Amino acid sequence: MTASTDRPALQPAFVLTLVCRDRVGIVAAVSRAIADKDCNITESAQFGDPATGMHFMRLVFTAPAGVSAESFTKAFAPVADHFAMTWRLWDAHQRPRVVILVSRHDHCLVDLIYRWRLGSLPMDIVSIVSNHDDARALADQHGIAFHHLPVTRQTKASQEAEIIDLIGRDKADLVILARYMQILSDTLTARLAGQCINIHHSFLPSFKGAAPYSQAHARGVKLIGATAHYVTSDLDEGPIIEQETERVTHAMSVDEFVAIGREIEARVLARAVKMHVEHRVFQNGGKTVVFR
Repeated sequence: MTASTDRPALQPAFVLTLVCRDRVGIVAAVSRAIADKDCNITESAQFGDPATGMHFMRLVFTAPAGVSAESFTKAFAPVADHFAMTWRLWDAHQRPRVVILVSRHDHCLVDLIYRWRLGSLPMDIVSIVSNHDDARALADQHGIAFHHLPVTRQTKASQEAEIIDLIGRDKADLVILARYMQILSDTLTARLAGQCINIHHSFLPSFKGAAPYSQAHARGVKLIGATAHYVTSDLDEGPIIEQETERVTHAMSVDEFVAIGREIEARVLARAVKMHVEHRVFQNGGKTVVFR
């Protein structure tokens, strides 16, 4: 007689995210709707923005075996309609599918893969796309599909069409620009609205564009940093998700700035991606609400 290798079925669990005009009774109504389905709230966060009058809410809850996403959606719809909510119910066990775009600098890509393999980033990296061939060996090492799509000014439109096609085929939920050193067209940024995170190698909005660490060094800055933000058609102006800074001194070289900056970039991008895939980020006009 052999021991069974069957794993017990996971208890249904969901993440509910919602946005609506702030008013009395939202939290009570949402909590009551969850309790009425015999579900148990395990995590809850909410924020009423006095500047915009909007209410943001994220809840995680477990459900008895008989409660499906469809049955909860049907039961919750009257509450959502009453408060005119924009809302979404996510399966907490479903891992988002991710496509990563990278150029030659691979420190952020290496860090994302490490955290993914470690299990600290609950997502599936389905493919890596690059305009150079440098990252192919890394992708092959970890069993990730690699697509080399070189680009020139003349081929940019067709190359981006291939990227859009690949994202569709891979059914990607998120695209990460892990130091992808190409400016995306308005067509591509529109296609990826709210689904594409970039890491910018400076503490926005300062020192945008090329060679930010050289710019920072020339200005004698005392802080350098990195910014993760959603991609929009306005270059490096998308809603900010996460930032970090570190002190530097006059005695440091540009190369030391770059080394410190690369470490910050990797950390900031990983945190932003984690918050996104856990449905903790809400866009609030030109900025974000982030439930940590």
